[in-house]
Amino acid sequence: MKVVITGSSGQIGTNLALALLRSDRAVIGLDRRPNAWSSEVETQVVDLVEVARGNAGYELPFRPDVIVHLAAHAKVHDLVLTPAKALENIEMAAAVFEFARLAKCPIIFGSSREVYGDIKQHLTEESMADFIVAKSPYSASKIAGEALLYSYARCYGLPMLVFRFSNVYGRFDNDLDRMERVIPLFVRRIYDGAPITIYGREKMLDFTYVDDCIAGLMAGINALVEGRLVNQTLNLAYGQGQTLSDLVTLIELATGRKAQATFEQARPGEVTRYIADITKATQLLGYKPQTPLTAGIVKYIAWLRETGWLEPSPKLTASSSARARVPNGVPRKRQVAPRVRDRQF
Repeated sequence: MKVVITGSSGQIGTNLALALLRSDRAVIGLDRRPNAWSSEVETQVVDLVEVARGNAGYELPFRPDVIVHLAAHAKVHDLVLTPAKALENIEMAAAVFEFARLAKCPIIFGSSREVYGDIKQHLTEESMADFIVAKSPYSASKIAGEALLYSYARCYGLPMLVFRFSNVYGRFDNDLDRMERVIPLFVRRIYDGAPITIYGREKMLDFTYVDDCIAGLMAGINALVEGRLVNQTLNLAYGQGQTLSDLVTLIELATGRKAQATFEQARPGEVTRYIADITKATQLLGYKPQTPLTAGIVKYIAWLRETGWLEPSPKLTASSSARARVPNGVPRKRQVAPRVRDRQF
């Protein structure tokens, strides 16, 4: 199998590329920057925005069996401050969809929980996305990308899948110079004894350990290429919620450091509650996430120590306590939302 991954130098892209290579797949990565984490991923430096605008040319090196489009400006609040980046997300998607149309190959689009806005449901399933009112420029860019891909599927018979990710964290997620993401930012500042600001004391989100995300993507790639599953939209998440206060507690336990936290209101454009209904991914792909936040934070901090981003610890005594102490949040027992007919065609 030959796979092209856009955004291959990012966290999800790097993990997916390495997983595919371990499975003896041929992988080419496309990104605006070389891969800083792994020399194993063959990366072609391409500016997809310039390709979309006709200012640069690019041809795929081979006809892929599938394209996985992950490239995007992904920091929600940054796009509130610089909304032109939302337009660039749409332009990148358009360029990649054209690659797939011309190559006549299936495509997977990495979308986001942000398409649901702030609907405050107990569990959120795929049909609840509001394509009329966007919460932020970032969510608007993902809504537009999904809509454009649906049109390609209808007009050109392009087989596709859409995966809506939710707060993916873990290995290869510590490049704070390029993009500040909440978990590595909190870990770094708590470990260093620097103050943190929590925007939204009761903000509840569905955090997904990267290995679970990659397992879902791998299952989707295989099902799409084999023709077993096409033209579907699926949530990829853990399926349970934790508040940002819960997250800080887990980081304190795993690092042995005390947070200096202050609380502010959630910022414009930010979703304050999201817990994914992953029933559809479970039924269609056999998706079963294995790593709750309590275990994922311990794994992530262990990786940070192994790579030298945090100082090594001879005895990570916080591990057992972090696993044992479960912060207040959604109960561990999965709760099933009322069934609503999923969008498909």
